[in-house]
Amino acid sequence: MESNKQAGSYYTPQAVANTLVQWAVRRSSDLLLDPACGDGRFLVAHRACTGVERSATAVSQAKCRVPWAKLHHGDFFEWAASAAQRFDCAAGNPPFIRYQSFQGQTRTRALSLCRSLGASFSGLTSSWAPFLVAAAGRLKPGGRMAFVVPAEIGHAPYAVPLLDYLAEQFRNVHVVAVKKKLFPDLSEDCWLLFADGFGSRTEHLLFSWVERFDSSAVPPRDPLRIPIREWRKKWNRRLRPYLLPSATRTLYQHVAANSASRRLGEIASVGIGYVSGANDFFHLRPSEAEGWGIPESLLHPTVRSSRGLPNGNLTSQTLDRWMRADDPMMLLRIPKTAQLPVAVRDYLNSDMGQKAREAYKCRTRRPWYSVPDVRIPDYFLTYMSGISPSLVKNSARATCSNAVHAVQVNGGVSAERILAPWLTPFVRLSCELEGHPLGGGMLKLEPREAARIVLPGPTAISSESEAEIADAASIMRGWRHYKVS
Repeated sequence: MESNKQAGSYYTPQAVANTLVQWAVRRSSDLLLDPACGDGRFLVAHRACTGVERSATAVSQAKCRVPWAKLHHGDFFEWAASAAQRFDCAAGNPPFIRYQSFQGQTRTRALSLCRSLGASFSGLTSSWAPFLVAAAGRLKPGGRMAFVVPAEIGHAPYAVPLLDYLAEQFRNVHVVAVKKKLFPDLSEDCWLLFADGFGSRTEHLLFSWVERFDSSAVPPRDPLRIPIREWRKKWNRRLRPYLLPSATRTLYQHVAANSASRRLGEIASVGIGYVSGANDFFHLRPSEAEGWGIPESLLHPTVRSSRGLPNGNLTSQTLDRWMRADDPMMLLRIPKTAQLPVAVRDYLNSDMGQKAREAYKCRTRRPWYSVPDVRIPDYFLTYMSGISPSLVKNSARATCSNAVHAVQVNGGVSAERILAPWLTPFVRLSCELEGHPLGGGMLKLEPREAARIVLPGPTAISSESEAEIADAASIMRGWRHYKVS
């Protein structure tokens, strides 16, 4: 039996379900569809309803709760591809299954159906986005949708095809950001989506934010009207920047456009560190390396975790401290064509070595013991952070695993040019806007996101703006629920 997490099913508070149905349904005769109806808590709010659900247990619960509903047990995408019925409205909370688990025939059917409807998702999409497109495909002209959606709609690249599709298919598309968690027990934040006027199109996205959910027959009034072109061009197809006041957004764009400002990707390359494929085997403690007799020439100090990085600069003194603590901080770095000393061959043929060579990454490379993509970066950049990402100079000439990002400064650029503004409030704000929140209040920076971080020129920001920028960074931290201890 699948767990709730595996199935992506966390049942919606009844007050939220009632509110979404109340908005979507305009007449008692309206036909309502819930594409993932669970135990029927959306359907119970309206008599003329149809639900689809893959869990037999949930279907049984729904039959007891909503005996008048038309219920279909099975895969929604298979049902939607062949169903003839059209609906006046749809409402629900689609399952949130990340791409790693959204696999097999279900994903194949989902992506194929979405392509036929005009939305092309990559293989990295989570399940909820195709659910919304497929549900829209079952609406009558003029139809409406009201759904709980992950807050990822505000920043995830895979959400872009969904919003593009909705803008092409609905007269109004309204996203409502809710700060207080709708599901207190989940790390994932959830927002609300309202779409009206199926069969038309819009040049604007509507956006509102509220501190907490309150039952209401209508979405929040006076939303921001965001031109689609502005959303695409100015904010890299992200809605999260619109959580900030208009004046702050304008200030950010002004600084970013300043001739002395640079994006990090303009002056440096940002990439992940190496992937060993068998960390416990390839990372040795100094005492282990000595015990096996492995030559120092085949060992290199490495950063395996951001937790051990000092502030500002990794020096040889830090490495000496790690050595004295006998931390597993020596990477076994064997060139592909190296002649293997007897001691190294013994280590490779040990029980640990026999196990390591069967690991996926090891068995698919030749030779299995040569770790690829080992670099000596100019800086290390943490990609999972609390208050803000750290940029640490690599004076010790260490390498790093994929637990941190490797930053290599372009030729002819002064490395100090990067570090100088890093600790300023503006760069903290830029990290918030270009990165994205994760569960537990953490901020994550993918390499492509890090490359977009704005490093302001020395005269790009007035002293009067510093407080406004610091407040903006605090606002964004608050939306990812990170609390400074």
